[in-house]
Amino acid sequence: ETLGEVARACPNDRPRYLMGVGNPTTLVRAVREGVDMFDCVLPTRNARNGTLYTSLGKVNIKRKEYAEDDSPLDPACNCYTCRTFSRAYLRHLYVSKELLAFRLNSLHNLTYFLNVVRQARQAILEDRYASFLAHMESLYPDEAAQGRGL
Repeated sequence: ETLGEVARACPNDRPRYLMGVGNPTTLVRAVREGVDMFDCVLPTRNARNGTLYTSLGKVNIKRKEYAEDDSPLDPACNCYTCRTFSRAYLRHLYVSKELLAFRLNSLHNLTYFLNVVRQARQAILEDRYASFLAHMESLYPDEAAQGRGL
């Protein structure tokens, strides 16, 4: 509620900037309230800690279930990481503490977040933002529950 009030109080001819908001559901809720720009370390911090955001939900690449998973991290993503490496290889890099893991994971998460913002823009243009928000909340129910205030 507070974010919406602040965003509406800002001049319409100026961009609205929000710092420190980083999960996909909160980002999409903030756009609904009129925020135009974001800055947060969460996508890269989570990537360095093995949490990757995908069109199918969150993936904790550290988990043993990915040790032999030859599928791409996110089949709907066209980033270098997803086009080139399997979940098994990303897990191997991560558990081996290879620095490349941090770069590839960060590249993917940043690409994913950029695509979320692109999708948000398209949903606004097509007048289907409420369904887009509901879809994002269904992908990340734990994060959606944490940020119900936005």
